[in-house]
Amino acid sequence: MADPRIIAIDLDGETLSPRAPEAAREREVAIQDLLAGNRFEPARPTKKGFGGPYRVKLRVEEGRLAIDISDADGQPLETIVLGLHRFRRPIKDYFAILDSYFKALGEQAQPAQIETIDMARRGIHNGAAELLTECLEGKVAMDFDTARRLFTLITALHIRG
Repeated sequence: MADPRIIAIDLDGETLSPRAPEAAREREVAIQDLLAGNRFEPARPTKKGFGGPYRVKLRVEEGRLAIDISDADGQPLETIVLGLHRFRRPIKDYFAILDSYFKALGEQAQPAQIETIDMARRGIHNGAAELLTECLEGKVAMDFDTARRLFTLITALHIRG
């Protein structure tokens, strides 16, 4: 019986670097939310017709995103590699807006200012989730919330101390 979801997600520890506690918290929330509910269904046939659940590892290798997909026991099924060029701008914009957001929170900005920044952050995040869905078309089917959370985790691989 098919179970098209992620049950474990790992980020390449060698790529991750420490940053603000807020960024680490956002990463942890994204992981918890992703594991609490997601739809992730590789489109390519796998050996033995495996239909999930999946373990996923995200890593950056030679400027490309590698998505390692394994079965529930950790046996590798496939690796999907995406060029990150298309994600440079959304990642850069996302970091800029996050910096503005955390700065506004720290300065106890007016609620309307924080809400405006948060709306911009959500807009960038939604656009990047749509881009990720497009890039994975024909490779992995997923729902919008899964794509949003995966984008959050992809940005975590780009944080430089």
